[in-house]
Amino acid sequence: MPILPPELIVEILSWLPVKFLLRFRCVCKYWKSLISDPQFAKKHLRMSTMDTKFTRHNIIFCFAKPRFTVRSCSLDSVCNNLPTSAVKMKYPLKARNRYDLLVGSCNGLLCFAIKQSHVLVWNPSIRISKKSPYLDIQRREGSYTIYGFGYDHLTDKYKVVAIFCYDSDGRGAYKTEVKVYTLGSNSWRRIQEFPSGVPYDDMGKFVSGTLNWLASRTSASRSSFVVISLDLGKESYVELSQPDYEAGVSTLTLGVLRDCLCILSHYGTYSNVWIMKDFGVKESWTKLLRIPYLVYPLSLLCTKDGCISESSEILLQYGSNLHFYDSRNSTFVRPEIQNANGWHDAEVYVESLISPGS
Repeated sequence: MPILPPELIVEILSWLPVKFLLRFRCVCKYWKSLISDPQFAKKHLRMSTMDTKFTRHNIIFCFAKPRFTVRSCSLDSVCNNLPTSAVKMKYPLKARNRYDLLVGSCNGLLCFAIKQSHVLVWNPSIRISKKSPYLDIQRREGSYTIYGFGYDHLTDKYKVVAIFCYDSDGRGAYKTEVKVYTLGSNSWRRIQEFPSGVPYDDMGKFVSGTLNWLASRTSASRSSFVVISLDLGKESYVELSQPDYEAGVSTLTLGVLRDCLCILSHYGTYSNVWIMKDFGVKESWTKLLRIPYLVYPLSLLCTKDGCISESSEILLQYGSNLHFYDSRNSTFVRPEIQNANGWHDAEVYVESLISPGS
């Protein structure tokens, strides 16, 4: 048989699912070296994220009872209304806390907050994980910690941000202490405190090298919502401009759709979905659709066709339920997923070869 040139082998392998590539490492030394190369992992990730049909994407579900467990199913099956079942995954930690939190996903890596003292970054596709050093923050009564997880393009590193919020005077005057953990390092670093009010999103939303939180800014005359964005490269904050909402907004929900920052503005009988097509540019805010009132959705997971500009169906999380909303006929459809009752966190992640230790 003729020998294929190396560049063609790389191109062919980069289109294959992770499960096949892990097996193909046994073919020869060259293939093992290639598939283990971080540069090949990045190329493979680019190919996976180009897949708008979600054939390489999964949904992970986290359960607290009777003990912390995780399950996953194919996003492609859910989007195409195919029979699917959530399969139990082998979680890396033996000691599990039922109150551990799923912080988020980025490039195939999943981040979990462990007892508010550590974080775990795990790639379930290649079954490699890394636990952070101890998060040394002075605990106080009534305090809580909010997290974010994302990729710093400047340093080619993944970072976890922990925002420790505490009542400074016992009368509700909350202050923050912010620390950053860079994967590959051995410690947390303290950075500038949160600049405006206190974030009330559980987890930061990762978009374009930034983590974004909704926060409440209260003055003597008014209380307002702000969107604070932390640049992971510069480790500095800016306040983002928001859409021109209709009058009567009661509250907001921050989300991400196909790498675009998204805001749901909630009213008494409906919610509007806004997307920022060009990150950081106020004029790029576009109203995507209007959703009839159910309850405030916790997050937006994806659009069914993978294209936000022409989307007719969108997957939302309402409490511990998933619903597709079809804007063409204004109906909600709940996908049937076996073994997925009673979860408390859900997140979409892409299969990748990215290692938490890279």
